[in-house]
Amino acid sequence: MTDLQQRLTAFAAARSWQPFHTPKNLAAALSVEAGELLEIFQWLTPEQAASVMAEPEAAHRVEDEVADVLAYLLQFCAAVGVDPLTALAAKIERNELRFPVPGAQGGSGDASGAGTARGVGGAADVHEVREVREAHDPEVTDG
Repeated sequence: MTDLQQRLTAFAAARSWQPFHTPKNLAAALSVEAGELLEIFQWLTPEQAASVMAEPEAAHRVEDEVADVLAYLLQFCAAVGVDPLTALAAKIERNELRFPVPGAQGGSGDASGAGTARGVGGAADVHEVREVREAHDPEVTDG
């Protein structure tokens, strides 16, 4: 990973692009490239999306966009001094603590909310809805 970051840094330096590789610009470029990856799948059914990689032209487009996303992420990490593998390992550890395996000792059981007490009229309370959202989207935060 470090070798790739160094190659990307050298590539940009050889073209005098460093003044443009600010954290804001790199984050924006990363977002654009992620959007281009999404565009490939945007209107596909789940079945069509699952078979995209079977088509050589579509597979090539996916690989190019994945490479673009990773390139900008690595350049962003270099610009802000984040080790992406260390950051990912720490995030996984936090998520393992926040979302224990259902049925594991100390776990809260079914993360879907099924079988939990409901408020008046069967409506889930705000905390329960949040727990369900967090179980399906670990990026949900308090603010």
